[in-house]
Amino acid sequence: MYLPELTADDEIYRDMVTFLTTNHSDQLRSLILSPDSRLHYPLFIDFAELMNDHLQVAQLIFAKPTDYLPKFNYAAVSAQRLIAKDSEGGSTSTIKENVHVRVNILGSPLESPETFPSIGKVRVRHSNILLTLKGTVIRSGGIKTIEGERRYECRKCKNVFPVYPELETGNIIRPPLACLSDKSQECEGNKFVLVENSTKFHDYQEIKIQESAQLLGVGSIPRSIRVILQNDLVDIVKAGDDVIITGVLTAKWSSDLKDVRCDLEPILVANHVRQTNKLKSEIDIPDDIVDKFKIFWKKFSGTPLKGRNAILKAICPQIFGLFTVKLAVALTLIGGVQHVDASGTKVRGESHLLLVGDPGTGKSQFLKFAAKLSNRAVITTGLGSTSAGLTVTAVKDSGEWMLEAGALVLADGGLCCIDEFDSMREHDRATIHEAMEQQTISIAKAGLVTTLSTRTIVFGATNPKGQYDPSQPLSVNTTLSGPLLSRFDIVLVLLDTKNPEWDKVVSSHILAEEEPGRVKDAEDLTNYWSLSMLRRYISYVKGKFRPILTKEAERVISGYYQLQRRSGTENAARITVRMLESLIRLAQAHARLMFKNEVTQLDAIAAILCIESSMTTSAIVDSVGNALHSNFTENPDIEYANQEKFILEKLKLVD
Repeated sequence: MYLPELTADDEIYRDMVTFLTTNHSDQLRSLILSPDSRLHYPLFIDFAELMNDHLQVAQLIFAKPTDYLPKFNYAAVSAQRLIAKDSEGGSTSTIKENVHVRVNILGSPLESPETFPSIGKVRVRHSNILLTLKGTVIRSGGIKTIEGERRYECRKCKNVFPVYPELETGNIIRPPLACLSDKSQECEGNKFVLVENSTKFHDYQEIKIQESAQLLGVGSIPRSIRVILQNDLVDIVKAGDDVIITGVLTAKWSSDLKDVRCDLEPILVANHVRQTNKLKSEIDIPDDIVDKFKIFWKKFSGTPLKGRNAILKAICPQIFGLFTVKLAVALTLIGGVQHVDASGTKVRGESHLLLVGDPGTGKSQFLKFAAKLSNRAVITTGLGSTSAGLTVTAVKDSGEWMLEAGALVLADGGLCCIDEFDSMREHDRATIHEAMEQQTISIAKAGLVTTLSTRTIVFGATNPKGQYDPSQPLSVNTTLSGPLLSRFDIVLVLLDTKNPEWDKVVSSHILAEEEPGRVKDAEDLTNYWSLSMLRRYISYVKGKFRPILTKEAERVISGYYQLQRRSGTENAARITVRMLESLIRLAQAHARLMFKNEVTQLDAIAAILCIESSMTTSAIVDSVGNALHSNFTENPDIEYANQEKFILEKLKLVD
């Protein structure tokens, strides 16, 4: 690394050294103690802290990062020497010269819209300043080795000087045309010789990040930008990761293709990379909000199911009724607890939901609302999705093959909503089998063999094939294969049957909503459970509770599974060991929804009722009816007592 000549009275440089020795002495000591001097080491600093201590240095780092970040790296080397001398028996031989100062702008004024724009709003005015961009990694290139520096000796004045690669022309180091040493004005030499063993190499990787489609308005196309990672930053992110990258915006000539105009393409040279994968699944939940949750459940301690229904009413409140669907959506989003069995096999905790229904039954509304409740969601339609678009596609860029993440990979750790599920081709549907059960995608394309993670909830919606025939199995009515249907924990059929009473209630509800100045019922808790409150609640119970099955719950779930295996003939594709795992997941999700850490008999029976609703022919409850016409009851706790008694009698578990 070429270290620029700095005079002793360079005030800026002295401030840099002072800042590092004062605020980051622990990091510097750990660098000195590191054994390998050939590695590249990061030194993390906070821009807000730098502004507070040395405002002028912070302003120069922001306004002229290309000039002053290398000086900051050199200051880190000098700071190591100072600390090594102060230490007893300190040796300068342990000084690490390959140190890169990484500037974290979190909590500083640089988080303003001007220096932290969306990718689509990046313009020329943002070049050559410390810029921060947020996005999702959609493409991750291979790690290359590039020349970072060569040293030439002038034959006339014998001075040695470094030459650096030109980013604009693809990191090519061109031989100098004139002497670049300090005495070049006197020398004017034009013949140079390369100094042996003076070439230095750097690790180099290009990635592409794309802005989140959820943050854009309707009709906007998500924009993307290339990012250059060097040295210690390479290989720390992968396709599908959410990142916040701080760096310097510059330009690079686009690929030299035949009959294509060669333009300058904006590119961000990264200085600091922050992964937000963990943050995406965690919403900031203040203590006062948690207290509200506890007070709410204390209020409904005597009638817990009434409290549960108050929460469920806040799911898609514009749709009247549909209690069964709203319960299924809540249980799917909350999910169960992932566990690893004795053989080391992971059993997924995420649930999958499929809505099969006639047009106009509100399937797409539920999909869009579920996406709002999830911190990370990707919405797509089966008609416009191929297997490559859902999983991973191999693209060729600058003569190199690389993988570009599809919908399921981008939704890792979140929710993937697929509307018009039936419009997908059979081949494309088959590609998501592994993603739904094993939660991985194995790829072997263009010589790239790898496995990517897809820990995502799949929420599908589809229309039946023609008129739904209740006498036929679900696979015939939906043209979906048995193996695919068995992967869905809940499959709800919404049939738009003629029901005069239901039509009257629904029309009255919709017309009442349109009345100006209508006062809502005092007991209506939908306002209490706003969208933001509901998001926080789901996030909180998922992170807080890991419910364990009680003996009573195990007995009920086991009894129901055995009964289904004995009586199930038409739904043979659905009644497998996967159904037993689904029962456990749904019971755990219901326990979380009820704000508790153990799965009781109530949760097990609620899971059974969900599974019963998703069966075309019920093994126990003959009066399940159409899920479309399921409404919220006045006294759910009393109704549950009757259902519990009836189910336990059917399972022959009554003492």
